[in-house]
Amino acid sequence: MISETPRPLRPGEGAVARLSCLALQPILSRVVRRIAKQHSSLFARLGPHQTTDFLIDPVELPFALHLRPDPQALVFRAVPRHAAPQAGAVIRGRFLLLLELVDAEEDGDAAFFSRDLEVSGDTEAVVRLRNALDDMEGSLAEETAGMFGPPGRAILARLRRAYLNTSTGEEDA
Repeated sequence: MISETPRPLRPGEGAVARLSCLALQPILSRVVRRIAKQHSSLFARLGPHQTTDFLIDPVELPFALHLRPDPQALVFRAVPRHAAPQAGAVIRGRFLLLLELVDAEEDGDAAFFSRDLEVSGDTEAVVRLRNALDDMEGSLAEETAGMFGPPGRAILARLRRAYLNTSTGEEDA
C-alpha cells in the first residue's frame, strides 16, 4: 500500500534527488523525442489532455517524472519530489509496477483497487494516457531499452526479473 503523505526529506536527500535528475535528463529527453517521432498518434488519443501536466511518482526513487505530452511543447523530465510542479494528474506507485503498467503487463485497475497504485487529479486524463499507451504497437519499455543497445535491454530484463521476484516474494539472484 502507498503512503498517503510524503515523508520528510532526510539530510542530503535533496542533493541526491537533484543530481539524479541532472543525470537522467539527457536520457529522458532522447527517449521522449524518439517516442514522439515514432508514435505521433499518441497525441491524438490524448485529445484535450495533451496539455495536461502529469506527475508520475515512483515512490521509492528520490524524484518524480513530469510529463506534458503536448507535441508543440513536449516535456518529460525528472524533478526532485519536493520541487515537483503542480500537476493536473498524479500517478503514484512503485517504480517496477509503473514500468509494467507502461506496456499493459500489469492490470492498472487491479493495482488501483489493491492500493498499489494511486491516481489523483484529472482521472479522465489518466485514462486517456493509459488508452493511448495500450493502443501502441509493441512495447514502449523494450523500444526505449533498445535505444541503448545490449546494455539497455539487459537493464530492462533485470528490472522485469526484479518485478517478478518482488511480486512473487522471491529473492533476486
